[in-house]
Amino acid sequence: MADTTANLEMPFILPSQAQKHVTHNEALLKLDALVHLAIVAEQAMPPGSPAEGDCYLVAAAPTGAWTGRQAQIASWQDGYWAFSQPKIGWRAWFAVNSRLKVFTGVEWQDIPLPASGSLEQLGISTTPDGTNRLAVSSPASLFNHAGSGHQIKINKAAATDTASLLFQTNWVGHAEMGLAGNDGFSVKVSDGSTWNTGLTISAAGHVAKPNQPAARAHRTGTSFSPSSGQQSGFTTLALAQGGVALGAAVSAGGNRVLVPAAGLYLVGVNIAVQTSSGHTTSLMLNGSQTLISIAGLAGGAQMQSACGVFSLSAGDYLTLGHEGNAELALGPGKTELFLTML
Repeated sequence: MADTTANLEMPFILPSQAQKHVTHNEALLKLDALVHLAIVAEQAMPPGSPAEGDCYLVAAAPTGAWTGRQAQIASWQDGYWAFSQPKIGWRAWFAVNSRLKVFTGVEWQDIPLPASGSLEQLGISTTPDGTNRLAVSSPASLFNHAGSGHQIKINKAAATDTASLLFQTNWVGHAEMGLAGNDGFSVKVSDGSTWNTGLTISAAGHVAKPNQPAARAHRTGTSFSPSSGQQSGFTTLALAQGGVALGAAVSAGGNRVLVPAAGLYLVGVNIAVQTSSGHTTSLMLNGSQTLISIAGLAGGAQMQSACGVFSLSAGDYLTLGHEGNAELALGPGKTELFLTML
């Protein structure tokens, strides 16, 4: 018969042994240290003033009373160090980093999660809550294939609910993409308080850009005859989205058309001429730069059109410049301006 138990190496009380209480007490001390084992710290040097019952994991290159005891459990008991060699499957609570670990025979490792099952909440380097039941704090997240393709699914209960990806800066939403309140895909952006939809795709595959700058502008009335050298504007936006607006008044009547955002624009003009003795109508940028110029010969009614692609900046404005003499018809579908950001 061995002198100690197989697992915890607690001493047996032998039949011929005197002072049997000593052996019994030694076994109790060992049980007290190893059952519900809690490691104060892992270090190579014994602490100066250990508390009774404190247990330490002896680190590499130990010194002092721990010399030669690397990887053992050192327990302070009745004024001396007792040592135990851990075995495969031992578990211990490491107080320094608040981790429950298991000994593999080589090292102490975090106890792995079960291969299957369910959790009510899971946090990776952060704390989950009742809404964010899975929470991850990490420089990156990897979702890899298992041999072929890979999908990430976001499912909502009803069409009026939301299934989306929300992008934030300092916990304030600035972009969102997904099914937001309906079953059409949309991309939205925000300045931190107001949300604007940049793109929508219907279930039929139709694409819309509700905030892409676009407009048709005309001047109300029947006709007018601008003097040579004057500039005129527009009074009505028959179509306007994306912030296109009318600005300051122009000398020959009407108002400037204001460009809301920088970008490439398709811009065009239609000129409805009733009579002319020879004229030129130009689309002017900021009152001085000619973008489009249309010349007309003397004669009766005629319809003239021209368009082009131009780089415009936010705050630019468009007007019509006039040379020569002509009477122009006014109203929708007649003398008008159209533009759209590309």
